[in-house]
Amino acid sequence: MKTTEAVSARILELCSERDITVNKLSTLSAVTQSTVNDIVNLRSNNPGIVTIKKLCDGLDISVADFFDSPLFRKLEQEIQ
Repeated sequence: MKTTEAVSARILELCSERDITVNKLSTLSAVTQSTVNDIVNLRSNNPGIVTIKKLCDGLDISVADFFDSPLFRKLEQEIQ
């Protein structure tokens, strides 16, 4: 799994756990709906840490909590 895929999957996982939509997350985090949709739909090649931090704020979790998931433990090597 690539990093962008893991970020997308983690956002969807956290939204599901909280029973909120991705669009609701965009409202809660003050990140544009198009940006969140681009991340979730893998159209963003590099979701920035500032954006991820805002999403974490909307989810009321820390960045450490966001990345504390099995999704991030065995990522593919991305340097070719």
